[in-house]
Amino acid sequence: MSLAEKLLLAISHQPGNQNGRLSCKEETVDSALELLRRAFNNFEREIAGKRILDFGCGYGQQTVAMAGSGAKYVVGLDINQKFLQRGRDLAAQHDLKGRVEFTDKLDGRLLGSFDIVISQNSMEHFVKPAEILEIMKSALNPIGKLLITFGPPWFAPYGSHMQFMTKVPWINLMFDERTVMKVRDSFRRDGATKYEEVEGGLTKMSVAKFEWLVSQCGMKIQHKKYECVKGFDFLGALPLLRELFINHVNCALVAGS
Repeated sequence: MSLAEKLLLAISHQPGNQNGRLSCKEETVDSALELLRRAFNNFEREIAGKRILDFGCGYGQQTVAMAGSGAKYVVGLDINQKFLQRGRDLAAQHDLKGRVEFTDKLDGRLLGSFDIVISQNSMEHFVKPAEILEIMKSALNPIGKLLITFGPPWFAPYGSHMQFMTKVPWINLMFDERTVMKVRDSFRRDGATKYEEVEGGLTKMSVAKFEWLVSQCGMKIQHKKYECVKGFDFLGALPLLRELFINHVNCALVAGS
């Protein structure tokens, strides 16, 4: 074991200790829209009566919640068939037949048909984000809107998504990738040797990279909000250093002029 590995292990939780595991409040249909409400003002009024695409819908709680909160029709899109089936079961439980659909592909019937496309907490995981932006854009009607919210970006305190291993911030800046992955193996033995190989994948999406992708996609920013550590959002205006403090990126895009 290298000196760097020993040091990182020393500032990490004890492997196997319950306190070292990431504890997340289980999302329910009732709580599924909390992040979107925080990220986008008057969110439920925004989706009322609209056709919505939930891009990367996961288990479908958010998809079902939007249908239950006034959206006209909501499609949940995901490549995981188990997620899609759970979403269908959830929609049936909430008696939303005809108002919710779950699918693994956007066919000609759906392209260009949505008023709003939503991408929540996925942008930092897309291997080819520029292509994904084009797909989301193609799903919108001519006056549609793309709502993107994600975090933490790569240079944020916990941009490495390793809180389950250590509470020390910025370990991806203090230690090289090989060291982090070697120590991570003591906590999660999934064979990952690179950030992109962890569950969900991490593509080192920085704020600057995201802004560049947006500038190239042919849409314009209607609304932007950067949430910073401890609520000190003024840090998001600092040149260069802002990358270290922006925890969450919220952005609404519309067709360019």
